[in-house]
Amino acid sequence: MVQKEGSSSVNSSPLQLFSLMSLSPGLGSPYPWLRELKSEERGLCLIQLLVACANQVAAGNVENANVGLEQISHLASPDGDTMQRIAAYFTEALADRMLKGWPGLHKALNSTKISSVSEEILAQRLFFDLCPFLRLSYVITNLAIIEAMEGEKMVHIIDLHSFEPAQWIDLLQALSARPEGPPHLRITGIHEQKEVLELMARRLIEEAGKLDIPFQFNPIVSKLENLDIECLHVKNGEALAISSVLQLHSVLALDDEMPRRQSPSVSKSLNSVPIQRVFQMNSLTLGDFLEKDVVNGYSPSIDSLSPVSFASSPKMGNFLNALRGLSPKLMVVTEQESNHNAHSLIDRVTEALNFYATLFDCLESTVPRSIEREKVEKMLFGEEIKNIIACEGLERKERHERLEKWIPRLELAGFGRVPLSYHGMLQATRLLQSYGYDGYRIKEEKGCLVIFWQTTPLFSISAWRFRRYS
Repeated sequence: MVQKEGSSSVNSSPLQLFSLMSLSPGLGSPYPWLRELKSEERGLCLIQLLVACANQVAAGNVENANVGLEQISHLASPDGDTMQRIAAYFTEALADRMLKGWPGLHKALNSTKISSVSEEILAQRLFFDLCPFLRLSYVITNLAIIEAMEGEKMVHIIDLHSFEPAQWIDLLQALSARPEGPPHLRITGIHEQKEVLELMARRLIEEAGKLDIPFQFNPIVSKLENLDIECLHVKNGEALAISSVLQLHSVLALDDEMPRRQSPSVSKSLNSVPIQRVFQMNSLTLGDFLEKDVVNGYSPSIDSLSPVSFASSPKMGNFLNALRGLSPKLMVVTEQESNHNAHSLIDRVTEALNFYATLFDCLESTVPRSIEREKVEKMLFGEEIKNIIACEGLERKERHERLEKWIPRLELAGFGRVPLSYHGMLQATRLLQSYGYDGYRIKEEKGCLVIFWQTTPLFSISAWRFRRYS
C-alpha cells in the first residue's frame, strides 16, 4: 500500500521528530506540529521537555533552559488539560528560579506583587471544600483525640496551624455528647496572622457557649519555626494533645543553615526515555506516563534515598524534643506523602511532577471547572510548586517527606506510635464514599493511614504520644 503524500506514519510522526529535538539555541523556533498532538502525546512531550529543561536549569545553562521554556510555552496552558495546566505552573517555577540568578531583575519584577495571607487562607479553605483530604485529616485527628481523652476533665489542644474553625467546632460538638459530660477545653492556636486567630476565637467561643462547654482559646501570633515553646503555657493536670496538619515539614528549612553534603548531579537528555514506547501509550493515564517515563526516566540522587538521622536535621530534632518535653498524651501528624526535600533539583522536579499531577488529575476528575478550582490550582498548588522548585535555603518551606522518614524521626525524638483505631478507618472510609467517586482510597500502613488518589499516595496521618503513656 502506497502512502499518500502529506500523510504521517510511525516512521515520520511528530513524536519521532520530537525524539530528535534537543534543547539547543539553534532549535528555538516554534514547531507547528506541536499544537496538533493528541492529548496523550502532548502530555508525554511536556513531561520530557520539563525534565530536560529542569536539567538545563540545574546545570546553569541559561540559554538552553530559555529555549526549553519557549518550546514548552507552545504546549502549556493554565486553562488546558491536566498536563497543560501542570506544565504552566512548573515552567513559571523554573523561570522564577532562573531569574533569581539576577537578584536585581528578580526583585524589580516582583516589587509590586502583594503577598496576601488572606488569599492563602482562601485557597486552603477552598481546598478543604473541594477535596476530602483536609476533612479526612480533621475527622481522624478529632476521633483520635476523643479516644485518647476519654475520662479526662481538663484537655489542652495545641493547633500548630490554626486557621479552620470547622475542625474544632466538630470536636466541641462531639465532646458535648460524652456520657461523663464535656471536659474543660483549652485550645492554643498558632498562626502568623492575628486576624485569623481572632476569627478562630470568636467562632469557637460562640460554639462552646451554645454547647455550654467551659472553653478558653489561647492565640499565639508566630510562624511555626519561630515558636517559643514557653508561650504554650501547658499546665499541670491538663491532658495535652497536639495537632499538626501539613505543617511540620516547614521546620526542616531551619536545617538548611547547616553545612550539607553535595549530592551528585543528574543529567538526562530528552532521549533518556525511549520514544518507541510512546506508541503504546494511548490507553495509559497521566499517572502511567509519570510512573513509566518520569520516575523511571532518571536516577535518583543519593540524598533522596538516604535514611533520616538527627545529624541531617538537628533543628527539627530539637523542635520535636521540645514538643515531647510537654508530655503530650497524643500528637496527630498529617503530612504530604512525597519527597520534595531532596538536595537535587531534578529529584524535586520529578517527585513534584508525580505528586501534583495526581492532585490536578483528582481535581479534574471530581470538580467541574470553576473559579474556585482555578484558585486552588494557582494560589495553593502553584505556589507550593514554585517554592519547591524556585527556592533554596530558609526560603524553601515546602519540604514534604514521606512517612518512611517521619516515623524514625519521631521515634528518635522519643515519641511512640499510637495505632489509629478501626473506628477511625471506618469513619474515613464512609466520608470518602460520601463524595461519590471511586478514585479515593485509604489504606492502613504500620498503624498509620495513607490517603490515595487512584494508586498514588498523597497524604499520611499518624498518631504519636510521649513514651510515658505508651
